[in-house]
Amino acid sequence: METEFFHPPISNDDIILRLAVAAAAGLVLGIDRELRGIAAGIRTHALVAVSAAVIMISSLMLFADVRDMPGVQSPDPLRAIQGIAQAIGFVAAGAIFFARGRVHNLTSAANVWLAASAGIAAGAGQLSLALITIAFGIVIVSVVRVIEVYLPGSDKTSPSEVTDDRPPDTDGKDPPRSGRREPGRTDLGHR
Repeated sequence: METEFFHPPISNDDIILRLAVAAAAGLVLGIDRELRGIAAGIRTHALVAVSAAVIMISSLMLFADVRDMPGVQSPDPLRAIQGIAQAIGFVAAGAIFFARGRVHNLTSAANVWLAASAGIAAGAGQLSLALITIAFGIVIVSVVRVIEVYLPGSDKTSPSEVTDDRPPDTDGKDPPRSGRREPGRTDLGHR
């Protein structure tokens, strides 16, 4: 007896719901980074989450299309997750840098990973998992940040200061919060 693990082809309404949950996950998870002036903000997180969901939905749909084709041996939609993980790992690693004796953007890179994970869950139709992921993400990036300041031995500054994810600007001005460079700036505006 063969067990059926996957749903029949995914309806357009279900696709829209899954992509909406993924977009919401990315938007919500990106708010903290956006408010702190980090380049990987709302749009980046939303695009990562929706992209992961699209790849997952496409993988499940392709699986449904090819699983019964003659000559096709064991199609595996889980390979899509592996591919997403590798791609997001590359993107996240590229966001991390070392300057002035400190590592920067580590939290942003982890947050992008979380957005991709929520997108995978939403794309796979695991909407409760995606929503719970969003809730944990909000608590971790927002509430825990406030608690970190008060931990003994913590070198974190007050929650209102932004020092852990971007280095001080050399000309004394903060980079623009929109992620765009000001006219005439020669630095890359790392954040």
